[in-house]
Amino acid sequence: MLRFLVIYQHGRSRSIDKRTQGRNSRIREEISDLADLKNSKTGVAMQCSRKEAIERLPEEARQIRIEILKMLHASGSGHTGGSLSAADLLTALFFTELRHRPKEPGWADRDRFVLSKGHAAPLYYALLARFGYFKAEELGHLRKMSCMLQGHPDSKSTPGVEISTGSLGQGLSIANGMALGLRLEKKDARAYVLLGDGEIQEGMVWEAAMTSAHYKIDNLCAICDRNGLQIDGAVDDVMGIEPLADKWEAFGWNVINIDGHRFEEILGAYEAARETRGKPTIIIARTIKGKGVSIFENKVKYHGLAPSDEELEQAFRELGQ
Repeated sequence: MLRFLVIYQHGRSRSIDKRTQGRNSRIREEISDLADLKNSKTGVAMQCSRKEAIERLPEEARQIRIEILKMLHASGSGHTGGSLSAADLLTALFFTELRHRPKEPGWADRDRFVLSKGHAAPLYYALLARFGYFKAEELGHLRKMSCMLQGHPDSKSTPGVEISTGSLGQGLSIANGMALGLRLEKKDARAYVLLGDGEIQEGMVWEAAMTSAHYKIDNLCAICDRNGLQIDGAVDDVMGIEPLADKWEAFGWNVINIDGHRFEEILGAYEAARETRGKPTIIIARTIKGKGVSIFENKVKYHGLAPSDEELEQAFRELGQ
């Protein structure tokens, strides 16, 4: 039975069982605070049952959404819709699945994460700050000159960022290389990559998809944020990508379809991806652009528009801030 590590910022950790197979057989040590993540042998942040994780993760995701909107408002520019749509997916990944050490970003046995849809950088930064890769005060300087938090992830300036991204279509190729490198080094680590559904229109994605399947890169998990909107309108109007699941299956991938806002489905998908052997996995997550705030939801104009003063106030009311 799968066990997750859920950590409370000021609370106490709970006891946990062993995972039973392969990578799951490690004994996860107890961690009482996120700051103690650097001392974890596994590097996974959270420790509790799936039921408890499902109960706790929505609050973490709510706080992440608040930080996203605060930094976008302060900046006056940036990508609201796609940061909010993927918040549940990456909150679950960073808290329950990804092995990482904030105080040791270059830890050799860490899992790798690539934000291929680099415009969702506010989400990435909110999570990195939450885990202590840098001080939370830095979030208020998003997109400012000489700030460590640029409009798209910059691995040379931001602790915790594996690779600079933003030129759409390149992330899966990068993740392929990372996963193959880990395999060659015989490391029990994985590579994760978040793709946008509009991004999948890029031909380079499909070249990379062939490579992943050809080399049977089963320590690779792609996540597609299928929110249905891109900067120019509806994805299906700009360049249709359906039948999406059939295409990935035809390319030799293990495909998992989920609701990208239901934590039970998200956690189950990450577990299934980990247990898959002989082929890479893609999780196609149906999401809502701007999820969490009614005025942003399913509105294409908020792909690259920051909230106004009035919109931020309404968003805070809806998010209980």
